[in-house]
Amino acid sequence: MNWNIPNILTLLRLLAAPGVAVMFLYFARPWADWFALILFIGAAVTDYIDGYLARAWKQESKFGAMLDPIADKAMVIIALLVIAGFSGMNPWILIPATVIIFRETFVSGLREFLGDTAGTLKVTNLAKWKTTAQMVAIAVLFASGLYEHEFIDRTTGMDDATLAAIMEGEIEDTLGLFWYLSAASVSFAIGVGLLIVAAILTLITGIDYLRKAMPHLKEET
Repeated sequence: MNWNIPNILTLLRLLAAPGVAVMFLYFARPWADWFALILFIGAAVTDYIDGYLARAWKQESKFGAMLDPIADKAMVIIALLVIAGFSGMNPWILIPATVIIFRETFVSGLREFLGDTAGTLKVTNLAKWKTTAQMVAIAVLFASGLYEHEFIDRTTGMDDATLAAIMEGEIEDTLGLFWYLSAASVSFAIGVGLLIVAAILTLITGIDYLRKAMPHLKEET
């Protein structure tokens, strides 16, 4: 195993995946949302950087090629589990998340079964767009939770009449409550929309991989 910078970045991305969930065990919200969002975005950025550096510095390796898709899938699946859990199993999140997790598990199993033949299932441009859509959707949904709990944090202990007066403009909104509530709603809608798009792309690429693998799955006669 060659411990070059691209491989180290890939390994750090893999370790960051469970770290996203751990943030919610050790920190109260919205701090947990802040840390999870920063960790996730930082890890997602390394997905581009490690591949770029490996190609630019001619440091591509079997270890990196093996670890890179594992790190991507671990990041996406763990983050989706966290988001689905904190959403109260909202079907708008649960259904596309289930599609994504099912496809990633299926393709991983397919590649494992094919062994050396799996090298013929090249990563397509659509699959790269799929991964990008997944990560952007997850980042936006983390931001939605952040805005929501910033709103909750600022209204803790506030009576309903005062809150209503602020939201209706009768009392000056010095805490930015209207902005946080609007940001939470808009980012949630955008995040769900992107997640649905990601699920569709994920399903299409999964079917494409299965179609390409079918000749290798036929029984010998």
